[in-house]
Amino acid sequence: MTALWILLGLVVVLAFWFVVIYNGLVAARNEVDNSWSQIDVQLKRRHDLIPNLVETVRGYAKHEQQLFERITEARAAAMQAQSAATGAAGAVVVAKAENLLGGALAGIMAVAEAYPDLKASNNFLALQEELSSTENRIGFSRQAFNDAVNVLNTRREVFPANLISGGFERREFFQLDEVGERAVPSAEV
Repeated sequence: MTALWILLGLVVVLAFWFVVIYNGLVAARNEVDNSWSQIDVQLKRRHDLIPNLVETVRGYAKHEQQLFERITEARAAAMQAQSAATGAAGAVVVAKAENLLGGALAGIMAVAEAYPDLKASNNFLALQEELSSTENRIGFSRQAFNDAVNVLNTRREVFPANLISGGFERREFFQLDEVGERAVPSAEV
């Protein structure tokens, strides 16, 4: 009779252990999904700001048509990647599209430097501030996402959770692909 109680106690402890590990994995996966949705919100905000910024700059720099087309194409590709993104592979596709868009936006800021009237425009300054704020928010959201991905990947790979984590796919970090984006920007005037 005592052996039966010990066996029953062991089964209860194992069941509890399984539930705790499984619920931890679910919580980590949900945190990754939530972090990704925060990136989505900020990318949508960036996508909404870009047409206004392009139109403001276009009024001053009419001969920069190729740059405007590149930004428009990069924005469209980023929006398409964002709407089509699903699962872990979707994050990688969105990251690549957003990296291209970021490069195109850097081009428009460089053009603005050549036009003193544009740099003094209140509309441009407001849009530039909004875009800068949005870029900072995207950076914080990326960091939170990568932290959540790290927690999920670690939880699913460590023992004993790795015994039951088969249904939880490994997620990829949201990282920069372009070497130039990793370089420290120059502060020269």
